[in-house]
Amino acid sequence: MEYEEIIYETKGTVALITLNRPDKLNAWTPRMCEEQAHAIEQANADSSIGSIIMTGAGRGFCAGADIGDTFQTRLDGEDPGNDTAGGSGGMPAGVDWISLVRESKPIIAAVNGAAVGIGVTMILPFDMIVCSDKSKFGFVFVKMGIVPELASTHFLVSRVGWGRANEMMLSGSLYSGKEAFDYGLVEYVVNEDELLDKSFELANLFSENPDAQLRMTKRLLTENAVTTDIKAAEELETKLLQECWERDEHAEAVSAFMEKRKPKFR
Repeated sequence: MEYEEIIYETKGTVALITLNRPDKLNAWTPRMCEEQAHAIEQANADSSIGSIIMTGAGRGFCAGADIGDTFQTRLDGEDPGNDTAGGSGGMPAGVDWISLVRESKPIIAAVNGAAVGIGVTMILPFDMIVCSDKSKFGFVFVKMGIVPELASTHFLVSRVGWGRANEMMLSGSLYSGKEAFDYGLVEYVVNEDELLDKSFELANLFSENPDAQLRMTKRLLTENAVTTDIKAAEELETKLLQECWERDEHAEAVSAFMEKRKPKFR
């Protein structure tokens, strides 16, 4: 796929995906979504890549859906993308965003400015969110006469709790990076000029570890975080643990420990 609305590059063991419509604060379109999904899949297929960072070009991360290209187009009777009416949350039908993100290599959002509407809901299932002190977050759906999507009513409660999630979604207010950190929406808030450095620091930590076990651990976190069946959670862990015992990555880790060297996972 030729990218028109994102930039994809690799830096060592990290893939960097940059939303690239800076003149519109990286307003989201179905085309952008398909490019994002393709880039994530490209990183996942590259054995030299251990983790992924997504950020925005210019002053914003993503100011939400492009009103003209999405909402107005739909009101005019046309589908704004590849069957968004048949997809989830207005995304093209061929993109299962939540499954893609949760089954991916570790993925970090580096929020450098406004993250509004789908600009914030699409990153809620990411493994970590790092933001700059210049960032703004807003779940503004009610103000547009619509409701949230992408299971964000689940993920936001998981991140910030019941009361804060109600406040943020029912008011449609904007929140600063500091407020987002205080509420638990993001894991780190840093100075604007430190945003990518911090994100790469975390991404490189993840990249030191083996892909298969990283993705297995993500699966455990995804499924077991919401289960009320503790026995089922334990059984899934045991199943994946037994698979790990037979894998080369486990043997390499044990050999490296015994030989007092750093393991080589990629």
